[in-house]
Amino acid sequence: MRLLVMICLLMTMLAPAQARSASLEPAVQDVHALLLEVEAHQKQVEKMREDYTYREITRTEELDGSGKVKRTETVELEVFYVNSHPIRRQVRKQGKELSADEQKKEQSRVTKEVETALKKPPGEPLHGDAITVQRLLQIMSIRNPQRLMYKNRPTIAFEFVGDPHTKTHGITEDISKKLSGTVWIDEKDRQVTRMDARIDDNLRVGGGLVASVQKGSSFTFEQELVNHELWLPTAADIHVAARVMILKGLRQNIHVQNDNYQKFHADAIQQPGVTVATPPKP
Repeated sequence: MRLLVMICLLMTMLAPAQARSASLEPAVQDVHALLLEVEAHQKQVEKMREDYTYREITRTEELDGSGKVKRTETVELEVFYVNSHPIRRQVRKQGKELSADEQKKEQSRVTKEVETALKKPPGEPLHGDAITVQRLLQIMSIRNPQRLMYKNRPTIAFEFVGDPHTKTHGITEDISKKLSGTVWIDEKDRQVTRMDARIDDNLRVGGGLVASVQKGSSFTFEQELVNHELWLPTAADIHVAARVMILKGLRQNIHVQNDNYQKFHADAIQQPGVTVATPPKP
C-alpha cells in the first residue's frame, strides 16, 4: 500500500483533459513552463488546506486469478492537513465504528503521524522520497498538448511518457520513468484536475525482494474546486497487480471517493457540508 501512496504523490504533481477547442494548441515548451507554475502555485496554497477536513471512503476489491472479486473491504477515513501534509484517521471499517481498543490504537498512530508532519518540511512526502517537476521533465516526454473545455473550464491536456533508459535514483524516479498517460490542468487556477496513468513495464522494488508491480497496473486521480477557493481530491481509482515479498500475489481494484468537505480552522467560519462547486466561465 505504501507503494501506491508514492504513486499517488507522483500523480498529484501532474494533470489531464478531453475534447478539442478551436483555440491554438500550446507548444511543448509552454507546457513545461505551465508545470513549473503548477508546482509553484501548489506551494502557495498549501497553507489553505489546513483549514479543511473531508471524508475519504476507500473500497478495496481483492481479485482472484480470473479477475473476479473474492473479497471487499471498505474503510472510512477523516482527512486533515498538518504542516501541508495529509493525515488520515480511520473512523469506520466495513461500515461499523471502530471498537474502543481500535480507536485508541488509531489515535496513537495518528498522534505519531502528526508529530512527524510537524517536523517534516512542507512539500516533502511523509513517507518515501520526493521528486520535483523539473526532474520529472528530465525523465518524461510531453506529447500532443491541446486546449479544451473540461467540466466547463478551460483546460490544457497533454500526454506524457517516461524514458525507460533514463538513469534514475529512488523509487519515485524509478516509477516515473515507467509511467505513461494523460494529464489535465485547469488553465486559470494552475491546478491538476485529472490524471490517468499506467505502468508500462514491470516495476521491481528492492530488486523484486520487497515487491514487484506488474505492467498494466493503472491509476486515475481527480480533484475539483471546493467552496470556490481550494482544489481538493474528489476521487481515485487504482488497479494493481503485484507480488509482495516474493510469495504473496496481489490483485486489487481500489476505489476512493472524497466528500463531506468542511472548513473548520479556528479563525474561519464553520461550514459543514461544503460542496464541490465549479464556478461558471468568466
